Amino acid sequence: MYDIKAVRARQIFDSRSIPTIECEVKTGFGRFTASVPSGTSTGAREAVELRDGGSELAGNSVHHAVQNVNEILSVVVCGKDCREQKEIDDLLIAEDGTENKSKLGANALLAVSLAVARAGAVASNKELFNYIAEMSGKKPVIPVPALNVINGGAHASNELPFQEYQILPLKFASFNEALTAGIEVYQTLKENLLKKYGKSAINVGFEGGFAPQVSKIETPLDEISKALESTNHVDEFALAMDVAANSFSKYQDDGKITYSVEGHTLSQEQLMAEYKELIGAYRIVSIEDPFDEKHFSAWEEMTKQFGKRLQIVADDLTVSRESIVSEMIENKRANSLLLKVNQVGTLSGAIDSAKLALSSEWSVQVGNRSGETNDSFIADLAVGLGCGQIKSGAPCRGERLAKYNHLLCLEDEFSLAYSGKKSFPNFE
Repeated sequence: MYDIKAVRARQIFDSRSIPTIECEVKTGFGRFTASVPSGTSTGAREAVELRDGGSELAGNSVHHAVQNVNEILSVVVCGKDCREQKEIDDLLIAEDGTENKSKLGANALLAVSLAVARAGAVASNKELFNYIAEMSGKKPVIPVPALNVINGGAHASNELPFQEYQILPLKFASFNEALTAGIEVYQTLKENLLKKYGKSAINVGFEGGFAPQVSKIETPLDEISKALESTNHVDEFALAMDVAANSFSKYQDDGKITYSVEGHTLSQEQLMAEYKELIGAYRIVSIEDPFDEKHFSAWEEMTKQFGKRLQIVADDLTVSRESIVSEMIENKRANSLLLKVNQVGTLSGAIDSAKLALSSEWSVQVGNRSGETNDSFIADLAVGLGCGQIKSGAPCRGERLAKYNHLLCLEDEFSLAYSGKKSFPNFE
């Protein structure tokens, strides 16, 4: 009953109409599927997403990765006990044999890994989030959603350099109340943008946030603050940003890294001064990727100056890989990990990275990608890790709501506590 009987993958399409992989694992308990997300803004050291190249779909097809699942990885895992997640993940990694999963593709490995986890949970007579909690050793909790309500950078067709502007519903007793309030703010923001900037302002980016044709980094914060005031939610929400500084950093001939913001070239010190001004003017509690992934001195200074009052989230800096997370913790280059399973390639690897971060007094935020599917796996992952935070985009678009709606179901069915303000103890 517990042995994996068959594994089969196929090419499907993500929320940007770009190919990705869905994998199906068959056991005596049934068939279990998982699909793999894909990013637009990626870190240089992420696990490799194998694509075919050539003329089909601009080179983005994944037939080779699918073939790797069907002809190679299926042979590796068939006959194995689906409850042995770590053993199976280790076999997948060994079969690939490369540090960055470039031989068989991280997308191929992860599709199998996540589908096996679903099979293992059912075989163990556990909900997926409880199955993950058992592996992580953490108490399940419903996470705070970082709702990405205005998009810029690589995720939208406007001139905003910063990629995401988020609202965090912290002072609520339940996730249901928090999400409802977040949607009220989102809808009010929509009305305000429509009146002020016209119909094009309420077009949405890859992750469902509005993409008004503005360029000043303060404008989204001002508009969000007005929406919070209009809905009487000012005291209950905090603000956050994913700056994604890689997308506007420049490497100079002298080795220095500068940043192009609003038509100006800024040094490390000047961009730091911009952050200090924003933090002083708005209720910001979290900034993701404030500097280029190779600009270590800037990360260290940012953490030194603001680490006690601000969550400094490392995404491109760590790409969720345990060895790199360890390096960044040791050098005090951030205090929070953005965890993306497809950056690692296996569920076990992602859990190990999260456990390391949490044990080192870093916070952890489970993150989505710009190219998502309707798979709600990361919602169970966030609950099972007990990390108290999830980033799944705006409360808009089906692939985003799939995660938030699943969290509503988990809260309702299992009476799980909402993390809320506990995830941001410095928020007043």
